[in-house]
Amino acid sequence: MMKKIVRSSWLALVLLFMYLPVVILAVYSFTDTATIGTSGHFSLQNYKTLFTTGELLSMIGGTFALAFGSALIATILGTIGAIGAFYSKKGPRGFMDFANQIPVVNAEVVTGFSICVLLIVVLGLSKDSFFPLIVGHVVLEAPFVYLSVLPKLKQMDNSIYEAALDLGASAGLALRKVVIPQLIPGDRVRIYCCSVHPCHWDDYFITTYTKPSTFDTISTYVVNATKGSHTEIKTALWALSTLIFVVIVAGVLAWNLLADRKAGAENERYDVIRI
Repeated sequence: MMKKIVRSSWLALVLLFMYLPVVILAVYSFTDTATIGTSGHFSLQNYKTLFTTGELLSMIGGTFALAFGSALIATILGTIGAIGAFYSKKGPRGFMDFANQIPVVNAEVVTGFSICVLLIVVLGLSKDSFFPLIVGHVVLEAPFVYLSVLPKLKQMDNSIYEAALDLGASAGLALRKVVIPQLIPGDRVRIYCCSVHPCHWDDYFITTYTKPSTFDTISTYVVNATKGSHTEIKTALWALSTLIFVVIVAGVLAWNLLADRKAGAENERYDVIRI
């Protein structure tokens, strides 16, 4: 009994530590106060400012465009890389696995500075082309796609691919008709996962080193806004943070519900087959 109380208390403290700051921020986003910790009255002014300020809307739209664009590219490159590594010999496959693990654990400031030096200083590419910025985000995301596709490839029945080759299909045709169709449903999920990946929302170093001077993502805009004195913009960012959290929570809940429903349908089908 005592152990159960201790475990429950510890879990409650962890959840409180994780989510209480978000709840406080959400509560103050519905007030007219400019300082957290001071009393205020209920107000939707922060949300009105968020949705009527062109500067904020442009920043949010640019962040979403970068998120989905780089996610699509990263999903394509990561999937192609995983397929190539899976059907390669042990040596090249091991090198590809190692190479894709490094960006996952490497410090983002190192990645961002390296991309800046290579593309902007050495190759002379302009930040205004958005190319360095997109490359930076793709470099962050593609390894996650690669590492998530490999287990799916290992679960697939490779005999189907080999049978296609035995029937006269070329390797490219067998990949397009047999392997890739089995990966497409998962790739749709990967595009979504990459789109909501934290690098778009809270990465500061890579974006700062590679973005055009007139472009801001949510992370760079928030950092710059908190340094200024424009209180109305600062409090509108409380509303933005609240909306991002709500969208993420709704997405996770929907994902879990769909996964549970799919698992239940598969179990029912298995029971019918067994009967």
